[in-house]
Amino acid sequence: MSIPKVSIEQVKAARALLRWSQNDLAEASGVSVPTIKRLEAGKGLLGGRTDTVHAIRTALEEAGVLFIPENGGGAGVRLVK
Repeated sequence: MSIPKVSIEQVKAARALLRWSQNDLAEASGVSVPTIKRLEAGKGLLGGRTDTVHAIRTALEEAGVLFIPENGGGAGVRLVK
């Protein structure tokens, strides 16, 4: 399964847009709080197991986050209308 890459910074920004804590993301994604904390402590692309990355990305997208890929202006996030 190929999951489009997102950065840790995008995940943090997405949580901020949603006003979600790490606990909220853990609950929505089914990923443990310690795993969320460990992943967010890094920099660069969101690492970890493919199913973990998919669960986090899917939870944020289902909550209304749109991940904007790197397109020369920098990667980002925004809320879907």
